[in-house]
Amino acid sequence: MKFKTAIFFATMVSSVLPSLAASAAEDSLELIKPGVLQVATEGTDPPYSMRMPDGKLDGLEIRVMKEVASRLHLQYQPVITKWDSILIGVQANQFDMSSAAMDITPERQKAIVFSDGWIESGGRIIIPKDSAIKSAQDLKGKRIGAQVSSTYAKLAVDHGATLKNYVDVTAAVQDMVNGNIDGVINDSIGNAYLIKDMHLPFTQTPDYVSQIQKGFAFKKGKPHLVAAINKALADMKADGTYAKLVTPIVGFNPAPKDPVRTLPQ
Repeated sequence: MKFKTAIFFATMVSSVLPSLAASAAEDSLELIKPGVLQVATEGTDPPYSMRMPDGKLDGLEIRVMKEVASRLHLQYQPVITKWDSILIGVQANQFDMSSAAMDITPERQKAIVFSDGWIESGGRIIIPKDSAIKSAQDLKGKRIGAQVSSTYAKLAVDHGATLKNYVDVTAAVQDMVNGNIDGVINDSIGNAYLIKDMHLPFTQTPDYVSQIQKGFAFKKGKPHLVAAINKALADMKADGTYAKLVTPIVGFNPAPKDPVRTLPQ
Protein backbone atom coordinates (compact mmCIF):
# COMPACT_ATOMS: atom_id res chain seq x y z
CA MET A 1 0.00 0.00 0.00
CA LYS A 2 2.80 2.38 0.95
CA PHE A 3 4.58 1.47 -2.28
CA LYS A 4 1.51 2.38 -4.38
CA THR A 5 1.14 5.64 -2.46
CA ALA A 6 4.76 6.52 -3.14
CA ILE A 7 4.32 5.83 -6.85
CA PHE A 8 1.17 7.99 -6.94
CA PHE A 9 2.95 10.85 -5.15
CA ALA A 10 5.95 10.66 -7.49
CA THR A 11 3.65 10.71 -10.52
CA MET A 12 1.82 13.76 -9.21
CA VAL A 13 5.08 15.62 -8.55
CA SER A 14 6.44 14.83 -12.02
CA SER A 15 3.26 16.14 -13.64
CA VAL A 16 3.20 19.34 -11.60
CA LEU A 17 6.88 20.28 -11.95
CA PRO A 18 6.73 21.19 -15.69
CA SER A 19 3.79 23.52 -15.13
CA LEU A 20 5.57 25.13 -12.18
CA ALA A 21 8.70 25.56 -14.27
CA ALA A 22 6.68 27.13 -17.10
CA SER A 23 4.98 29.46 -14.63
CA ALA A 24 8.33 30.50 -13.14
CA ALA A 25 9.70 31.14 -16.63
CA GLU A 26 6.69 33.32 -17.48
CA ASP A 27 7.07 35.32 -14.26
CA SER A 28 10.72 36.07 -15.08
CA LEU A 29 9.91 37.67 -18.44
CA GLU A 30 8.72 41.05 -17.09
CA LEU A 31 5.30 40.59 -18.71
CA ILE A 32 2.37 42.88 -17.91
CA LYS A 33 0.15 39.83 -17.57
CA PRO A 34 1.82 36.47 -16.80
CA GLY A 35 1.42 33.97 -19.60
CA VAL A 36 0.33 36.57 -22.18
CA LEU A 37 2.58 38.36 -24.66
CA GLN A 38 0.88 41.65 -25.56
CA VAL A 39 2.38 42.98 -28.79
CA ALA A 40 1.65 46.28 -30.53
CA THR A 41 1.09 46.05 -34.28
CA GLU A 42 -0.49 48.36 -36.84
CA GLY A 43 -2.65 45.96 -38.80
CA THR A 44 -2.43 48.37 -41.77
CA ASP A 45 1.17 47.91 -42.95
CA PRO A 46 1.29 45.15 -45.58
CA PRO A 47 3.09 42.82 -45.85
CA TYR A 48 4.23 43.18 -42.23
CA SER A 49 0.83 43.41 -40.56
CA MET A 50 -2.52 43.39 -42.38
CA ARG A 51 -6.12 42.27 -42.28
CA MET A 52 -7.06 39.40 -44.53
CA PRO A 53 -10.50 39.16 -46.24
CA ASP A 54 -11.75 37.01 -43.35
CA GLY A 55 -10.75 39.74 -40.86
CA LYS A 56 -7.82 37.83 -39.37
CA LEU A 57 -4.39 39.41 -38.92
CA ASP A 58 -1.56 38.12 -41.07
CA GLY A 59 1.81 39.31 -42.30
CA LEU A 60 5.52 38.90 -41.75
CA GLU A 61 5.62 40.20 -38.17
CA ILE A 62 2.38 38.44 -37.21
CA ARG A 63 3.64 35.03 -38.34
CA VAL A 64 7.01 35.50 -36.69
CA MET A 65 5.53 36.74 -33.39
CA LYS A 66 2.99 33.89 -33.22
CA GLU A 67 5.85 31.42 -33.51
CA VAL A 68 7.98 33.29 -30.97
CA ALA A 69 5.13 33.28 -28.45
CA SER A 70 4.52 29.58 -29.05
CA ARG A 71 8.17 28.77 -28.37
CA LEU A 72 7.99 30.74 -25.13
CA HIS A 73 4.75 28.96 -24.14
CA LEU A 74 2.90 32.28 -24.10
CA GLN A 75 -0.46 33.38 -25.45
CA TYR A 76 0.09 35.81 -28.31
CA GLN A 77 -2.16 38.88 -28.02
CA PRO A 78 -1.80 41.52 -30.77
CA VAL A 79 -2.70 45.08 -29.77
CA ILE A 80 -3.73 47.22 -32.76
CA THR A 81 -2.00 50.59 -32.38
CA LYS A 82 -1.49 53.54 -34.72
CA TRP A 83 2.10 54.00 -35.82
CA ASP A 84 2.59 57.43 -34.27
CA SER A 85 1.47 56.08 -30.86
CA ILE A 86 3.69 53.01 -30.75
CA LEU A 87 6.89 54.54 -29.36
CA ILE A 88 4.94 56.37 -26.65
CA GLY A 89 3.06 53.17 -25.84
CA VAL A 90 6.27 51.14 -25.56
CA GLN A 91 7.80 53.67 -23.16
CA ALA A 92 4.58 53.85 -21.11
CA ASN A 93 4.45 50.04 -20.83
CA GLN A 94 1.01 49.87 -22.45
CA PHE A 95 2.05 46.55 -24.00
CA ASP A 96 4.98 44.17 -23.53
CA MET A 97 6.64 45.05 -26.83
CA SER A 98 6.04 46.18 -30.38
CA SER A 99 6.51 44.06 -33.48
CA ALA A 100 5.76 46.94 -35.89
CA ALA A 101 8.32 47.24 -38.67
CA MET A 102 10.53 49.80 -36.92
CA ASP A 103 13.97 50.77 -38.21
CA ILE A 104 16.80 50.35 -35.72
CA THR A 105 18.38 53.81 -35.48
CA PRO A 106 20.82 55.35 -32.97
CA GLU A 107 18.21 57.97 -32.02
CA ARG A 108 15.58 55.35 -31.19
CA GLN A 109 18.13 53.20 -29.35
CA LYS A 110 18.49 56.03 -26.83
CA ALA A 111 14.80 55.82 -25.92
CA ILE A 112 13.97 52.11 -26.21
CA VAL A 113 15.57 48.69 -26.53
CA PHE A 114 15.54 46.74 -29.77
CA SER A 115 15.74 43.01 -30.27
CA ASP A 116 18.40 41.70 -32.62
CA GLY A 117 17.55 42.73 -36.18
CA TRP A 118 14.84 40.38 -37.41
CA ILE A 119 14.46 41.61 -40.99
CA GLU A 120 16.55 43.64 -43.44
CA SER A 121 15.18 46.04 -45.99
CA GLY A 122 15.53 49.68 -46.97
CA GLY A 123 13.71 52.78 -48.12
CA ARG A 124 12.86 53.14 -51.81
CA ILE A 125 10.63 55.53 -53.73
CA ILE A 126 7.38 54.38 -55.32
CA ILE A 127 6.71 56.37 -58.49
CA PRO A 128 4.46 56.25 -61.55
CA LYS A 129 6.14 54.39 -64.40
CA ASP A 130 6.39 57.58 -66.46
CA SER A 131 7.77 59.67 -63.57
CA ALA A 132 10.59 62.17 -63.98
CA ILE A 133 11.95 60.90 -60.67
CA LYS A 134 14.65 58.37 -61.45
CA SER A 135 16.55 58.35 -58.15
CA ALA A 136 16.70 60.00 -54.74
CA GLN A 137 18.70 62.82 -56.35
CA ASP A 138 15.55 63.94 -58.16
CA LEU A 139 13.41 64.54 -55.05
CA LYS A 140 14.18 68.23 -54.57
CA GLY A 141 11.00 70.27 -54.94
CA LYS A 142 8.82 67.19 -55.52
CA ARG A 143 5.69 66.39 -53.49
CA ILE A 144 6.58 63.23 -51.59
CA GLY A 145 4.44 61.23 -49.19
CA ALA A 146 5.60 59.19 -46.19
CA GLN A 147 4.16 57.75 -43.02
CA VAL A 148 4.06 60.24 -40.15
CA SER A 149 6.90 59.92 -37.61
CA SER A 150 8.79 57.47 -39.84
CA THR A 151 12.44 57.64 -40.85
CA TYR A 152 11.20 57.94 -44.45
CA ALA A 153 9.48 61.25 -43.68
CA LYS A 154 12.81 62.66 -42.49
CA LEU A 155 14.59 61.30 -45.56
CA ALA A 156 12.12 63.07 -47.84
CA VAL A 157 12.85 66.39 -46.11
CA ASP A 158 16.60 65.73 -46.13
CA HIS A 159 16.45 65.32 -49.92
CA GLY A 160 14.65 68.65 -50.38
CA ALA A 161 11.17 67.27 -51.06
CA THR A 162 7.90 68.86 -49.98
CA LEU A 163 6.66 66.33 -47.45
CA LYS A 164 3.08 65.20 -46.97
CA ASN A 165 2.47 62.97 -43.94
CA TYR A 166 0.01 60.06 -43.88
CA VAL A 167 -1.37 57.82 -41.15
CA ASP A 168 -0.37 54.75 -43.16
CA VAL A 169 1.38 53.96 -46.43
CA THR A 170 -1.75 52.67 -48.15
CA ALA A 171 -3.31 56.14 -47.83
CA ALA A 172 -0.19 57.74 -49.31
CA VAL A 173 -0.18 55.38 -52.28
CA GLN A 174 -3.88 56.04 -52.89
CA ASP A 175 -3.18 59.78 -52.89
CA MET A 176 -0.56 59.21 -55.57
CA VAL A 177 -3.13 57.24 -57.58
CA ASN A 178 -5.27 60.39 -57.37
CA GLY A 179 -2.38 62.50 -58.66
CA ASN A 180 -1.88 64.56 -55.51
CA ILE A 181 1.77 63.64 -54.88
CA ASP A 182 4.74 62.67 -57.04
CA GLY A 183 6.10 59.74 -55.05
CA VAL A 184 6.08 57.83 -51.78
CA ILE A 185 9.08 56.79 -49.72
CA ASN A 186 8.51 53.55 -47.87
CA ASP A 187 10.04 50.21 -47.01
CA SER A 188 11.18 48.34 -50.13
CA ILE A 189 9.54 45.06 -49.08
CA GLY A 190 6.28 46.83 -48.33
CA ASN A 191 6.43 48.69 -51.65
CA ALA A 192 6.83 45.54 -53.70
CA TYR A 193 3.90 43.91 -51.93
CA LEU A 194 1.62 46.94 -52.35
CA ILE A 195 2.35 47.31 -56.06
CA LYS A 196 1.64 43.62 -56.66
CA ASP A 197 -1.36 43.27 -54.35
CA MET A 198 -3.12 46.48 -55.44
CA HIS A 199 -2.23 46.02 -59.15
CA LEU A 200 -0.77 49.51 -59.27
CA PRO A 201 0.80 51.09 -62.39
CA PHE A 202 3.82 52.04 -60.29
CA THR A 203 7.42 50.98 -59.91
CA GLN A 204 10.31 51.65 -57.52
CA THR A 205 13.44 53.64 -58.15
CA PRO A 206 16.45 51.32 -58.52
CA ASP A 207 18.39 53.05 -55.75
CA TYR A 208 17.77 52.94 -52.01
CA VAL A 209 17.44 56.10 -49.93
CA SER A 210 18.39 53.98 -46.92
CA GLN A 211 19.24 50.39 -46.05
CA ILE A 212 18.34 49.28 -42.58
CA GLN A 213 17.45 46.43 -40.26
CA LYS A 214 14.25 46.38 -38.26
CA GLY A 215 13.87 45.20 -34.69
CA PHE A 216 11.12 44.47 -32.19
CA ALA A 217 10.88 47.29 -29.64
CA PHE A 218 10.78 47.14 -25.82
CA LYS A 219 10.68 49.50 -22.88
CA LYS A 220 14.03 49.65 -21.11
CA GLY A 221 14.29 47.36 -18.09
CA LYS A 222 13.07 44.08 -19.67
CA PRO A 223 16.34 42.18 -20.17
CA HIS A 224 14.84 38.72 -19.65
CA LEU A 225 12.05 39.27 -22.18
CA VAL A 226 14.46 40.69 -24.76
CA ALA A 227 16.86 37.77 -24.28
CA ALA A 228 14.03 35.24 -24.62
CA ILE A 229 12.77 36.86 -27.83
CA ASN A 230 16.29 36.96 -29.28
CA LYS A 231 16.86 33.29 -28.53
CA ALA A 232 13.53 32.29 -30.10
CA LEU A 233 14.37 34.31 -33.22
CA ALA A 234 17.83 32.79 -33.51
CA ASP A 235 16.44 29.27 -33.10
CA MET A 236 13.75 29.91 -35.72
CA LYS A 237 16.33 31.08 -38.25
CA ALA A 238 18.66 28.18 -37.47
CA ASP A 239 16.03 25.46 -37.86
CA GLY A 240 14.48 26.94 -41.02
CA THR A 241 11.13 27.92 -39.49
CA TYR A 242 11.65 31.64 -40.11
CA ALA A 243 12.20 31.12 -43.83
CA LYS A 244 9.17 28.82 -44.12
CA LEU A 245 6.94 31.43 -42.48
CA VAL A 246 7.98 34.55 -44.40
CA THR A 247 9.12 33.38 -47.83
CA PRO A 248 5.57 32.63 -49.09
CA ILE A 249 4.63 36.29 -48.48
CA VAL A 250 7.54 38.10 -50.17
CA GLY A 251 9.18 35.40 -52.29
CA PHE A 252 12.55 35.35 -50.50
CA ASN A 253 14.11 35.10 -47.04
CA PRO A 254 14.73 38.68 -45.73
CA ALA A 255 16.59 37.63 -42.56
CA PRO A 256 19.74 39.72 -41.96
CA LYS A 257 22.94 37.75 -42.56
CA ASP A 258 24.68 39.86 -39.91
CA PRO A 259 21.96 41.04 -37.48
CA VAL A 260 22.32 44.24 -35.51
CA ARG A 261 22.56 43.08 -31.89
CA THR A 262 20.65 44.32 -28.86
CA LEU A 263 22.60 46.99 -26.99
CA PRO A 264 23.44 46.15 -23.35
CA GLN A 265 20.86 47.55 -20.91
